[in-house]
Amino acid sequence: MSRIGNNPIAIPEGVTVDVKDNVVTVKGKLGELTQSYDSIEIKVEDNSVWVTRSSDSKDQKAKHGLYRSLMHNMVEGVSKGWTLSLELVGVGYRASSQGQKLDLALGFSHNIVMNLAPEVKVETISDKGKNPIIKLTSHDKQLVGQVAAKIRGFRKPEPYKGKGIKFVGEELRRKAGKSA
Repeated sequence: MSRIGNNPIAIPEGVTVDVKDNVVTVKGKLGELTQSYDSIEIKVEDNSVWVTRSSDSKDQKAKHGLYRSLMHNMVEGVSKGWTLSLELVGVGYRASSQGQKLDLALGFSHNIVMNLAPEVKVETISDKGKNPIIKLTSHDKQLVGQVAAKIRGFRKPEPYKGKGIKFVGEELRRKAGKSA
């Protein structure tokens, strides 16, 4: 059984946590995040955040660990930020960015142009002889993951040659081709 909810969350320098009316607000150098909660208690004392539950019901146990993880991700995000990298594997697959627009050439008849949220910073790296890489950075972990999943969904990696968009370091399950 998980005991994640019992661990305190350390608040680093430059980060403030406010709890009012079942809404937690976390402010830091990279931005501000808010999260509403219910049926648990959140207290801030001695540069740490404590999440407690009043009973051992199944619902409260689940929310205890959930809200503790969400709070930890918020504190980590406004202090350090979150980064996800995607790799384009395939002949002729390219990516370029201008401001908040990401232009992807993925072997379709037309390029895919995607407008990103202002909270997400995008950077494309194209070195000769290497696969293009898209780096997404933000203070909101959920938003970065959602944008990365949407980009990956345009051309998921196929199991035979591995062509498509994959996360950097992702292990793909490969299949053998036709055998003679």
